[in-house]
Amino acid sequence: MAKIKMKTHRGSAKRFRRTGTGKLRRYKAYKSHLTGKKSPKRVRNLRKGALVSKGDQKRIDAMLPR
Repeated sequence: MAKIKMKTHRGSAKRFRRTGTGKLRRYKAYKSHLTGKKSPKRVRNLRKGALVSKGDQKRIDAMLPR
């Protein structure tokens, strides 16, 4: 019997990128709208990427086979 390849979760593939060391990068939330009431510093910092937390990494790794 042939081994079935695992499919990539397409929603996750659009939201996360793998770094060179295998960690996952993500974008920050709360940036899409209602930015008028947020300080410019806060909105500027929301533009930067962040790493997925250690607890979530295992779960997301399963959705993104290498």
